Amino acid sequence: MKQHFDIAVFEGDGIGPEIMKPTLEILAHLSEAGAYRLDFNVVPAGAAHYAQTGESLPAASMTTARASDAILLSAMGLPTVRYDDGTEISPQIDLRKALTLFAGVRPVRVLPGQLTPLNMPDDKEVDFVLIRESTEGLFHTQGRGEVTKDEARETLLITRDISEKLFRFAFGMANDRKAQGRGKGRVTCVDKANVFRAFAFFREIFDAEAAKHPDLITDHAYVDATALWFVLKPWEFDVLVTENMFGDILSDLGAGLMGGLGVAPSADIGLDHAVFQPCHGSAPDIAGRGIANPMTMILSGAMMLDWLGLRHEAPALVADGIRLREAVETVIARGGVLTADLGGSASTQDAADAVMAHLEIA
Repeated sequence: MKQHFDIAVFEGDGIGPEIMKPTLEILAHLSEAGAYRLDFNVVPAGAAHYAQTGESLPAASMTTARASDAILLSAMGLPTVRYDDGTEISPQIDLRKALTLFAGVRPVRVLPGQLTPLNMPDDKEVDFVLIRESTEGLFHTQGRGEVTKDEARETLLITRDISEKLFRFAFGMANDRKAQGRGKGRVTCVDKANVFRAFAFFREIFDAEAAKHPDLITDHAYVDATALWFVLKPWEFDVLVTENMFGDILSDLGAGLMGGLGVAPSADIGLDHAVFQPCHGSAPDIAGRGIANPMTMILSGAMMLDWLGLRHEAPALVADGIRLREAVETVIARGGVLTADLGGSASTQDAADAVMAHLEIA
């Protein structure tokens, strides 16, 4: 059983380094106290690096990422730093495509005591996972779209190979959540099959995989209706799976249900590699002030521990991933040490210290 793990670390832009630093401190603390070892290898990438060198994702950084057991990536990109075609610097998307990280995992969980715009019934709980295909879809021609004086075109791509992998992953997650008592064993395919042949194809592949799981509930939903139901009855969902662009939009809506992107972690997972990162941007307007919310980065670290533990049959990592997630949830529920985006006045370090303190006494 593997006990030593190399982690590639991309510190990011804007507030990225500020939220990565306490996250690494917490993960190092867990590693030192646990039956495993995490080695962090910090490598350059991002908009600031591009502005200085002309490279957004150096070949050496990609080599380190490929050789690592997991990748931690903080918020990347700066609105004022762009490629010549006007698009933003986004090495995180380059990593997804290069490493075939087809499953973008976006948990949505409204915690007790958590600020939410929802009018939540007392007997309901929001705890679902949106799985976004992350390598093709409408992002297929990213940076390569056709633009003329009078029109612009991008191409949506859905392949059987990636879709089959994506749906196997989604049904596997639904099975795992059901076994843990966290889900209903329900998988919803989100598409626009009533308009686009590509999504009818997507749905057909989903149905073929669904037939292999008679013990699970399966259904379909159009993306526009799903956006409505996210607001009206999000507690009905368990696992949802969708195309890249639809998932990009719905994941931010899901973060809104939780009170904002400051508590919205994510993972992009393939057969051999995985990247763990916050859903939010680099917030350059508050960079350097020490007030950024570190919770999403910390929760992404917890997702990394869980993934590593399951992948390598290392229960200590799984247990620490759960402990870390629960520590963040407890700090948020108590409400005494929250950053400004969650209604408090705590600093980045104060919020991270509160998580660390809970881990030490738990």
